[in-house]
Amino acid sequence: MGLEVSSHLHPVGSFDLSDHPVPTGREEVWRFTPLKRLKGLHDDVSLAGDGFDVKVEAPAGVSTDRVSVADSTRGLSGFIPTDRVSARVWDAATSVFTIDVPTDTMLSEPVVVTVTGQGGDEAIAGQLLVQLGRHAKATVVVRFQGSATFADNVEFVVGEGAQLTYVTIQDWADDAVHHSTQRAVVGRDATLRHIAVTFGGDLVRHDVTATYDGPGGSIEMLGLYFADAGQHVEHRLFVDHNEPKTKSNVLYKGALQGQKAHTVWIGNVLIRKEAEGIETYEENRNLVLSDGCHADSVPNLEIETGEIEGAGHASATARFDDEQLFYLRSRGVSEKESRRLVVHGFFNDLIRKIAVPEIEESLTTTVEAELAKNVLKDFA
Repeated sequence: MGLEVSSHLHPVGSFDLSDHPVPTGREEVWRFTPLKRLKGLHDDVSLAGDGFDVKVEAPAGVSTDRVSVADSTRGLSGFIPTDRVSARVWDAATSVFTIDVPTDTMLSEPVVVTVTGQGGDEAIAGQLLVQLGRHAKATVVVRFQGSATFADNVEFVVGEGAQLTYVTIQDWADDAVHHSTQRAVVGRDATLRHIAVTFGGDLVRHDVTATYDGPGGSIEMLGLYFADAGQHVEHRLFVDHNEPKTKSNVLYKGALQGQKAHTVWIGNVLIRKEAEGIETYEENRNLVLSDGCHADSVPNLEIETGEIEGAGHASATARFDDEQLFYLRSRGVSEKESRRLVVHGFFNDLIRKIAVPEIEESLTTTVEAELAKNVLKDFA
């Protein structure tokens, strides 16, 4: 867990803000991000804003509380800021919202946290720590909505044999900006399912790192995103296999529609020398629904040992499948319905993998609403 990461895609971390100069956009980790649209999060804009509400729905057996930085256990995941935004949040945040599921606690209902931005000019710094004790099991859903310029650091600590499903939903207003830096550490024989869903916001940039604190751990990262005209959605993922007999699987799917819709997916897996017997696979698929969109997809594998069970990656960006459309049209299905069915088919297997019934139903409805904005509006 404490091993230093040596990768051009993941700069050396530091708590000292002076070690993180203001990015210019020429750096590898920033080259896809439109810095001017970050509203100064990467520079020196104030992070003292408090224009947001938090609503928590939690079943019995779990502790949810906002504690001062001094009284918190932030950093428990091994979190060290790796860019200027996360370093600024670390310095500026005054409290940590903590979700603590004790040892052997099995939650039958999810913990649901709804963050609602209230607008305003001041940017916000937030911190979240989700901690599961040994053999605990929980689902945590965090939904973002409203308007805000929001930067946060998020930590996950999954104890030995524990099982955490974490779902983050970006349902922001069209003018929102959200930069999130996240780090997870997964214990011996523990499981983390990290699910990211992004629909709203002007600019959303998530950088997620996951590593292991013992053999036998399993990490699954699932993502679904839908970018509209002018929207920038960026997901950067890093799985650090630093323990033997560990597993990881990454599957992200996105759709784009409208002029200057831009999505970025950067996937990287590091397999260290000591990580013998691991299995890993990462995959990104993008469906372009109209002209004027652009999807960047960059999978990476860094392998330091050949003693592994399997490793691979795949990436593809394509338009509507003309053969599928022809097949449906030839059987009397209208063009509007054919296009709707193709997009739902594209997302369907991923939505089913989420395995949180309330989320699955709402995602299907939201995909339908997104389609109505552009792809289907010109069809009777």
